[in-house]
Amino acid sequence: MTSLKRSLDADPHASNISSKVFVRSTKSGKVQKITRELYLRQDIPCSSKLCRACLKIAPQDASGNVAPFVLSEKPAGTKRFPNGHYLVPDTNALLNAMDLFEQKSGFRDVIILQTVLEELRNRSLPLYNRLIGLIKSEDKHFYVFFNDFRLETYVVRDKGETINDRNDRAVRAAVEWYGSHLEIAAKCGGRTRAFPATVMLSDDKDNLRKAKAENLHACSLKDYVSGLEDAGRLLDMISASRQGQEQRGAAEQLYPDYFSISRMMTGIRAGTLHQGIFNVSPYNYLEGSVRVPAFDKSLLILGRENSNRAVQDDVVVVEVLPKAQWKAPSTRIVEDETLNKNENADVDEGGGESVVTEQERRALQEEVKKIHGKNVEGRPQPTARVVGIIKRNWRQYVGHVDSSSSSKVKQSRKQQTVFLIPMDKRVPKIRLRTRQAEELLGKRVVVSIDSWDQDSRYPVGHFVRSLGNLETKDAETEALLLEYDVQYRPFPKNVLACLPREGHDWKVPADLSDAGWTGRKDLRDLLICSIDPVGCQDIDDALHARSLPNGNFEVGVHIADVSHFVKPNNAMDTEASVRGTTVYLVDKRIDMLPTLLGTDLCSLKPYVERYAFSTIWEITRDADIVRSTFTKSVIRSREAFSYEQAQLRIDDRSQTDELTQGMRTLLVLSKKLKKKRMDAGALNLASPEVRVQAESETSDPVDVKTKELLDTNSLVEEFMLLANISVAGKIYESFPQTAVLRRHAAPPKSNFEELANQLKVKRGMELRTESSKLLADSLDKCVDEKEPFINTLVRIMATRCMMSAEYFCSGTQSYPEFRHYGLASKIYTHFTSPIRRYADLVAHRQLAAAIGYEQLDPSLHSKAKLEGVCKNINVRHRNAQMAGRASIEYYVGQALKGRVVDEEGFVMKVFSNGFVVFVPRFGIEGLVRLADLATPEPEGVFDAEEYILEVSGSRKVTVELFQKVVVRISDVKEESTGKRKIKLELLRP
Repeated sequence: MTSLKRSLDADPHASNISSKVFVRSTKSGKVQKITRELYLRQDIPCSSKLCRACLKIAPQDASGNVAPFVLSEKPAGTKRFPNGHYLVPDTNALLNAMDLFEQKSGFRDVIILQTVLEELRNRSLPLYNRLIGLIKSEDKHFYVFFNDFRLETYVVRDKGETINDRNDRAVRAAVEWYGSHLEIAAKCGGRTRAFPATVMLSDDKDNLRKAKAENLHACSLKDYVSGLEDAGRLLDMISASRQGQEQRGAAEQLYPDYFSISRMMTGIRAGTLHQGIFNVSPYNYLEGSVRVPAFDKSLLILGRENSNRAVQDDVVVVEVLPKAQWKAPSTRIVEDETLNKNENADVDEGGGESVVTEQERRALQEEVKKIHGKNVEGRPQPTARVVGIIKRNWRQYVGHVDSSSSSKVKQSRKQQTVFLIPMDKRVPKIRLRTRQAEELLGKRVVVSIDSWDQDSRYPVGHFVRSLGNLETKDAETEALLLEYDVQYRPFPKNVLACLPREGHDWKVPADLSDAGWTGRKDLRDLLICSIDPVGCQDIDDALHARSLPNGNFEVGVHIADVSHFVKPNNAMDTEASVRGTTVYLVDKRIDMLPTLLGTDLCSLKPYVERYAFSTIWEITRDADIVRSTFTKSVIRSREAFSYEQAQLRIDDRSQTDELTQGMRTLLVLSKKLKKKRMDAGALNLASPEVRVQAESETSDPVDVKTKELLDTNSLVEEFMLLANISVAGKIYESFPQTAVLRRHAAPPKSNFEELANQLKVKRGMELRTESSKLLADSLDKCVDEKEPFINTLVRIMATRCMMSAEYFCSGTQSYPEFRHYGLASKIYTHFTSPIRRYADLVAHRQLAAAIGYEQLDPSLHSKAKLEGVCKNINVRHRNAQMAGRASIEYYVGQALKGRVVDEEGFVMKVFSNGFVVFVPRFGIEGLVRLADLATPEPEGVFDAEEYILEVSGSRKVTVELFQKVVVRISDVKEESTGKRKIKLELLRP
């Protein structure tokens, strides 16, 4: 790309016009020359409150107001810059140390150049988004200076100059201009000497050298941070990758080279290479898998060398190995902390380290020697090796420092290398170089991975921050929120500014001619109630039912009208779209929307008038739908019941009021609706459901109870499903290309092969999977009269064979692919929970347009944008589920802390050196290793065909799949993750 700037002498009146000329190739292979004119200005302000001149010339908005200046008049000083300073980071500085800039203390008054912002967006979109968050923060004083549009700071690219060198020169030009500009501003303001310095931050040695030659203030990250208070902690936050490369120099390669991008793309198109997401087995850290469309079963990735530096969730390219190297999935538990205990983190990576340890080699050889049986588990599966990474999905990881890797000798603040052991066992150890190893022992620590080079057995990262001591409630809760990428920061001011000014005093207008009533039906006379879990505050839905003169029933589902308060593309809508969903933990709720809306103005609380979006049906006594109508409305709920209260009210025959009669009607109809769904092939699956009872004042867990499902649970579920299905049909009819729907794909037959074989071998039961109806019927027949829980256990195991349901944009799939397999519905969406799910809020907007209530915002006509929304909320929904489960697991462990309980359980998986037991009482499953059975460790012989583990030696016992056992449950602090976990000890089969 070439930049041409018109000469000042040639045409002084056109001196502020510049043009950029570049070429690009079209899809047809032709080359286009494109010229873009730049209008260079002199009214782009420096935004320093010290400068009065810029305040006079700064652009004004339509009201004549100038945007508030961002940079402080008296910014913070350091020993080196006692008069204060503004920071101007280049792109390298942000790439290597974004965590530093996010620190609450320090790193304020930062000038982000347009050149740097655009380059960062091209280099790393996640870091760019984090920087945008800092720019929006009022506390940090980050200012975007459009240097490429300001006449004095625009830089023309020289002939033969690289883009990178041109950008570096642009940064230095901006720093020079700021320095001279602020000096003049200070003199005009009467400050003859003291004015803030403008300091360039860079880790580019050449850029630093040139800046110093030009007499500019310039520092490397390390030099700058060394002069700050708390330098020891802050230095740990600089990316370790550059330091490591400088220290190691040339070293022996431990891992194979990755293929080039062109070679990978060619291979994928030819079908010789395959792309997919890398997953690591939770039971064997040396076994990974990648699911690709070309194979029915996942491709196995065995060993470190074949994994080739892939980390859990990375998008990888794999090459299938020759058939002679195909192997069966592992039947052995292999744990990193057992094989590689007491490793030296500070080993010379190029010298004394090998990619596979001797212990790992032996573990892999045992798998290779294993005789394959004829059953499903024993058949060899295609194996592959990772040949390249398409996308690193690295995130911030939470863990603890391995005490055995830290020097026991006090070394003051000397830097040493330690291992960070992540909470997620599927993630490898991370090497950290830190000056605060001693202080970090026993803490929950957040780190980022910087690199994983070919000469390092483990990835290298840097310290971000400490969350607090291990096992403290606050630290562990924040840890799981970070692990599952839950957005838990307080709502920023610009989001809260979108709330109604009346706050909690807001009311539905009393005057029916008010604009708020336009297009709404007045349904305040209907006997409406809500039914929710105990303590529910964000009430999304309410119901009513009443008899019609023709013998049919009118049934209504009324949903909180969140879209009235959250308008498309404002700050609150943007924040909600990022969060995607409310996250429910045992002791707290991380809201998608500010509390004022979620628990008050939108919540369909009883005895107050609220805006709603109502779906109303005429239904026959046989639960057939005669007609459906959709309308915005105003309702007044008569009562907010818990499931238990509603059940008692319905069952109390002395209650004969209209509200109770309506609830009874709803219950009768819900049972008929459920039967219709089941007859159509809907699945009745199961998952472990427990409730943690907590002490009311401290929220400390005191007991664990199994959730009891009542008829009223099913009542609400059936009508929410009916509303979602009805709305899905309506919005698809109106917006066939852009309706936001939810689908559940039929699982591949191979997903059920293992479970089907297990049931056939151990119980003589047949699992039919040709359709959801056949699967549902066969699950109903998986009954053991002596052990009723076996049916629930089988349903839990079947649930894990399913595909995940997902949101999608209707124009991206053919109609047959819309089907929701689990619900046996041809079309489905989410509409009934807009307070806590962003997908429902989008559905509300589309339904409002479909019924002519309002125009659809242009952003909801964009298939590309909606695909992005669906992609994000799919991830957020899945993360919220996992965070909720992790919270329950943590609190169950805390509830059992210091207790020893004997309980019945069922064996749900058998390995050659252990087995997994599910305990219904607590909804937990735990691993029992051979080493846990006796000392010394007994021997085990695993019959893979019959799923039987024969234990002999120091203890004799036979363990088999689906067997009922008695286990002793206690709690133990897991050495590998630092988490308090449930420990199971086998008492008797």
